[in-house]
This record gives sequence, structure tokens and C-alpha cells, in this order.
Amino acid sequence: MKNFWNQIAQYLYLKKKDPNEEVNTNTKLMHGMNRISLIVFLFALLVIMLRAIFKH
Repeated sequence: MKNFWNQIAQYLYLKKKDPNEEVNTNTKLMHGMNRISLIVFLFALLVIMLRAIFKH
């Protein structure tokens, strides 16, 4: 479970990547897509919460 939270922190640029980790093109692209989807998901949650708070 610790590895999961470390990966999330890396996606959100909260933690530096492990310099000893082996990197290949497929893994790099996969992590890039995961980063984009996670940021879009968090943005959508923020919009939903703001709409709920400031409902007209």
C-alpha cells in the first residue's frame, strides 16, 4: 500500500521519482496517461464540490 501512495505522490509532483527505477517507453507513457487522468479526476471532484457548495 505504501508503494501505491508513493506513486500517487509522484503523479501529482509531490515527490521525486526514484533515480534507480528502470524506465522504458511503455511505462513512461502509461505513467503519463495515469497522471493526466488523475489530475482531470481531481479537477472534476473540485468542480462538483464547488457546485454543491454554491448551489443556486
